[in-house]
Amino acid sequence: MSAADVSVLVAAGVCLVVAVLLIRSVVVLRGQVRQLASVAEDLRAQAVPLVAEAHRVVDQAATEMERVGAVLDSTESVHQTVDSASRLAYRAFANPVVKVLAVRAGAAGGLRRLRSDAPRSAAPLPGKRN
Repeated sequence: MSAADVSVLVAAGVCLVVAVLLIRSVVVLRGQVRQLASVAEDLRAQAVPLVAEAHRVVDQAATEMERVGAVLDSTESVHQTVDSASRLAYRAFANPVVKVLAVRAGAAGGLRRLRSDAPRSAAPLPGKRN
């Protein structure tokens, strides 16, 4: 055997070792890809229902927010109505009520004066003689 034959045999052996290593790497990578595909499928199987549930909850929250907005609008309308009604009632009743209270206070004061004068007025009235 010549040096060329030995170098060809050495090169063939190195190529064989490299080929075996490459095949082994491909087999390992293929197993890893299968495992990754299985994990991805499990993740998808769990994530899809979660995303669907999240969409449902978001839709429900949006519906509730619309209801709350409608309630707030109604509350604002009722507040404005009550506010204008109270202003109207104040304007309509304030002056007459004040006048009635003034008349009552005046009448009460007059009655008190009459009652307090009654014991002191034991003196005869002018024009009458005892």
